[in-house]
Amino acid sequence: MTDPKHIAIVGAGLSGLVLARILQNHGIASTVYESDAARNARRQGGSLDIHEQSGQVALHEAGLHDEFLHHTHPHGEHVRVLDKAARVHLDAGGDNGRPEIDRTALRDLLIDSLAPGRIRWGHKVTAVATGPGGRSELTFADGGRVTADLLVGADGTWSKVRRLVSPATPRYSGITHVEITVADPAAHPRLARTVGPGMMFALSDDKALLGHGGSRIELGVSLRVPQDWVETCGVDWSDPAAARAALLARFADWSGDLTDLIRHCDDTITPRRIFGLPAGHRWERVPGVTLAGDAAHVMPPYAGEGANLAMLDGAELALALIRHGDDVETALAEYETAMFARAHAAAEMSAQGLESIFNADAPRDIVAFFAGMPREGAGAGSPREG
Repeated sequence: MTDPKHIAIVGAGLSGLVLARILQNHGIASTVYESDAARNARRQGGSLDIHEQSGQVALHEAGLHDEFLHHTHPHGEHVRVLDKAARVHLDAGGDNGRPEIDRTALRDLLIDSLAPGRIRWGHKVTAVATGPGGRSELTFADGGRVTADLLVGADGTWSKVRRLVSPATPRYSGITHVEITVADPAAHPRLARTVGPGMMFALSDDKALLGHGGSRIELGVSLRVPQDWVETCGVDWSDPAAARAALLARFADWSGDLTDLIRHCDDTITPRRIFGLPAGHRWERVPGVTLAGDAAHVMPPYAGEGANLAMLDGAELALALIRHGDDVETALAEYETAMFARAHAAAEMSAQGLESIFNADAPRDIVAFFAGMPREGAGAGSPREG
C-alpha cells in the first residue's frame, strides 16, 4: 500500500493500537488521536481473557504474542461459580486457550510498540465531517483541525466518528455494573479464598458478583435495574460508606462470605451502565471512513468477546489495507463485510450470556456452560466481564 497523505485513527484503545502497530510493521504511517492526556490518565479496567482465534491472532500479526505471554496470569483461567449462599457449584482450573492479562498491561504493550509521536495524546475530537473525495476533517477541543484521507473511528461506545456512517446509538442493556476493587488481597486472605485465583461468578436472583482474583481482586456488583437507577437510588457515589451500604442492602440475603467483598472493598466505587448497539449493526460503505472495536459493535461484556473482537478488527483492517494497496475502498469493503458477520455472531452470544447470568435459576446455566467446555485448547467465548 502506498501511504495516503494521512491515516487518522481516533482512539488509543486496543483496536486502534493494533491497527497502528501492524501498519507500522509494514512501513505505513498513521496517527492515533486520543482524548486522554496520557496513557495513565484513567484506569483501563480489569483482566481480559485473550482468545486463540481472535485476540491472539491479532497479537501474532502485530509481532507481540511472545511478549504478551510474559504478562499473562499463571492461574487466570481458573473458574469458580457460586450461588448467593456461597455454595460452590464449579471450581475448575486448566488450560482452555484463553490466557488472562490485565487490560492496562496489554494496552501498555501496544503503546510501547509504536514509534514515538505516533499517538497524539490530549486530542479530544469534538466534531467530524466528510468532504470531497472521501477526505474527512477532525476538530479538536482546543480548536485545532486536521484532515484525513482515511479516517478510522476506534473511539469506543460513544464514538464521534460513528455518526458519519450510521445513525445508531447504543441502548441500555438493563444491567448496571458497579466496579469495586480489593487492591491488596494478601491483607484479606478469606476474601481471596472466596474469589479464587481466576474468574468468579457469584449468581442468584438477577444479581451477580463477577470478576477476577489474583494479585488484585477486580469485581463488578451487577444488577438488573432501570437506566436511571444510579441517579434515583439516593446514593452519593462519591461517598464510599454510603455506596457500600446501598449495595449491601441490595444483597442483604447473600452470604457474608460474598458480601464481605463489598464490605471491605477499596474506596473507589464506580457505577457503570452497560450499553450495546443492536445485534447486526451495519452501515453502507462511506468513502474514506470506517469503524473498529466498540465504535462498530459495542456489546454487553457477557461473552468475553469485546476486547478480542476489537483487536481482530484492528488486525483485519490493517491486513486488508496492506493487501489492496492503493485501492482503499476495496480494502474497507472487504474488512467491513467480514467484521459485520463476526460482530453479529458475538452480539448474539453476548445476549445469551446476559440471560444466562441474570435469571431466577442462576447459576445453573453458567455451570452447564463451563462444565461442557473443553479445558484444553480453544473454546467458545466465555460469558464473563472483560
